[in-house]
Amino acid sequence: MHSKSSPRGRLVLAPLLLTALLWLTAAGTASAVDPVNKSFLGGVAIKGYDPVAYFEQGKPVEGNNQIELEWMDAKWRFANAENRDKFKANPEKYAPQYGGYCAYAVSLGTTADIDPEAWSVVDGKLYLNKSKSIQKTWSQDIPGHIKSADENWPRIVGK
Repeated sequence: MHSKSSPRGRLVLAPLLLTALLWLTAAGTASAVDPVNKSFLGGVAIKGYDPVAYFEQGKPVEGNNQIELEWMDAKWRFANAENRDKFKANPEKYAPQYGGYCAYAVSLGTTADIDPEAWSVVDGKLYLNKSKSIQKTWSQDIPGHIKSADENWPRIVGK
């Protein structure tokens, strides 16, 4: 024996389900982003590139997965132990601004992934961009973009 659900029961349930779905969707979009841009699998920051190398070697250098350090709930990789030790002693000096998200995107009030080859060091701070073409746009008004990004970042991470 099987029972049929009444049309009236479905009509009452449908709005409740819709309301729950909308609430969950809104709750998901209102949540802050992770303060560090890291890979979904493995939690590796800035696509495994060595943040210290941008300052010390003046170029992006891939980190070695055998030379890692955990900081801000992310794995940071380094080309050598010396760079790892420099980062460990002063991570705020070497970590990219805005958690390693695209600095231009943050200046617009959102986040975007990065290309480790699209970078700049400005006033002793590392900024990463989504692509080299976005980096050109970023370069047209770096002080203005930094000012906007600095204002947007606390709201983006929910602080």
